Amino acid sequence: MATVMTDHPAGVDTRRGLMLFVLLLGQFMALLDTSIVNVAMPTIGADLHASGAWLQLVVGGYMVAYAMTLITGARLGDLYGRRRMYLTGVVLFTLASLACGLAPAILPLVLFRFVQGIAAAVMVPQIISVIQTNFTGPARAKALSAYGATLSAGQVAGLVLGGLLVGANILGTGWRPVFLINVPVGVCLAVLVPRLMPADRPTAARRLDLAGLAMATCAVLLIVLPMVIGHELGWPLWAFICVASGLVLAVVFVRAERRLAGRGGDPLLNLDVLRSGGLVAGITTLTCALVAVGGFMFSFTLHLQTGLGESALHAGLTWLPFATTFGLVGYFWRSLPTRLHHLVVPTGLALCTLGYAGIGLSVAASGPLLWPALVLAGAGMGLSASPLVTQSLVHVPLTRAADASGILTTTIQLSQVGGVTIFGTLYLSLHPDAQSLTTTISALALVTAIGIVAGGFLAHAVRG
Repeated sequence: MATVMTDHPAGVDTRRGLMLFVLLLGQFMALLDTSIVNVAMPTIGADLHASGAWLQLVVGGYMVAYAMTLITGARLGDLYGRRRMYLTGVVLFTLASLACGLAPAILPLVLFRFVQGIAAAVMVPQIISVIQTNFTGPARAKALSAYGATLSAGQVAGLVLGGLLVGANILGTGWRPVFLINVPVGVCLAVLVPRLMPADRPTAARRLDLAGLAMATCAVLLIVLPMVIGHELGWPLWAFICVASGLVLAVVFVRAERRLAGRGGDPLLNLDVLRSGGLVAGITTLTCALVAVGGFMFSFTLHLQTGLGESALHAGLTWLPFATTFGLVGYFWRSLPTRLHHLVVPTGLALCTLGYAGIGLSVAASGPLLWPALVLAGAGMGLSASPLVTQSLVHVPLTRAADASGILTTTIQLSQVGGVTIFGTLYLSLHPDAQSLTTTISALALVTAIGIVAGGFLAHAVRG
């Protein structure tokens, strides 16, 4: 990570608190847009005459662009200054949100969602770096706790807020406010950032790996796009050729990155860091947890409206127990005795598995178990997701922390894309009804159960 010299203003705690608010508001806005659109999917589909595959792209396109450019966004902050890049990301995100809200057809909406994801990737990496360089001692601990709470609550809060906005049908605009809500927030941030964030002068920089970025992005798109649209087209031969080509390109990318690192270069992903104890177990656990929750959020939200005929407002409020327990448990899990911390991840995933199973049974039997099962799944995600990144990095040398963090953040986003792609396709291909949702949730519960095993290896590494 590059060293940045910061010109601290002669401010007081109130000013620093306002700066933290501005930073966390940007983080919250970016997280919100990973999920707020889920509740709006049926309305978007009806208004723009979009199929299920197009709706998957509306959700997944944002996350693909976000995932593939996060590391590059962090390096842009090192190169050109974190305040400048945070402000650039805010402005671009605001404009892309406006374009999404005004999109006349589904194709422009998908393209603008890609731009939104790129903007978020320019904005978000600057946040934790600015916190680290401007807060010290107890103030830093409090700032990081607030940051963690934002991460825990931001994404699932989007499901509830999306339902409220679509249900309100403000001025007859239907789904469009789920994007347009970012515009006034972004304008306020654009005004406040230059006033509240100190200027910074980068003194060193990591180089951009544009060739690696291009290869990785093409590999992901070659795999994801055919999997999303293949089932609607009857799985033509070209879909399998594209997926195979993407896998080959992924291998080429890995080899190219290793060669670049061996020559003393600065690869997009330095995969040598995977030799650190516990990191592979952490990445595997993280992948299982987030593939499952990404698929769950997509398929369950779609089923509530298209399968059960619920309104967007009711569907959004259905997520309230999950969102509330996710946020609360994600914030307070550190209150558990320290000697138990290494067990929280596998325990949390076990709760998720039970919660998913309960949701599947409740949907199949139209029983009263739904809300308790959502509480259980939300508590499990809060207990497992929050400590996963920290525990995965426990044995990573400080000099390699930036590389490990880059791999983990990319994994977080791509895993959710994978969940939307795999389980969304499974749900949509089964002629969506209660039985197809039960089948989909059973499959993602199985993936979460595999995560429990990987979480056990992670717990062993953390304790050792």
